[in-house]
Amino acid sequence: MALTIKDLVLWTPAWQSPGQIPDRHAYDKGNVSPELRWSGVPEGTRSLAVICHDPDAPMLDGFTHWVVYNVPPEAEGIAEDGGGRFTEGVTDFGDTGYGGPMPPAGHGPHHYFFFVYALDAELGAEPGLTRRQLLERMDGHLIEMNRMVGVYEN
Repeated sequence: MALTIKDLVLWTPAWQSPGQIPDRHAYDKGNVSPELRWSGVPEGTRSLAVICHDPDAPMLDGFTHWVVYNVPPEAEGIAEDGGGRFTEGVTDFGDTGYGGPMPPAGHGPHHYFFFVYALDAELGAEPGLTRRQLLERMDGHLIEMNRMVGVYEN
């Protein structure tokens, strides 16, 4: 299947992409996962996955803040602080669930990419996968994806 960015749309009422992420969603200031909404889930989608990743982190592969999968195709989003309704993986904080922005003080603005993936398979994956493990499981099953960006600075 060819990967497209066509109909699948992702947004949040918490900020306008690529705008400033509110403090309440930061790791050390509330750590409340933002509400995510999507529409245009393509035909043939059997499950959805969501990843939040900071490529600006001063680490070889950036920093993963959220891994969510086994989301049914009829879901229209994830409620604020509602990721636990679905299967969650491990962040680079070493915790399961959402881990909000927490860039090093004085490091400048970091960009947090929230991705939604439409997959042609139910992964049936167990809780606790890392971002890399999830991406490996998704390989060959991607129908469509889209992303939005939030910015945060300490």
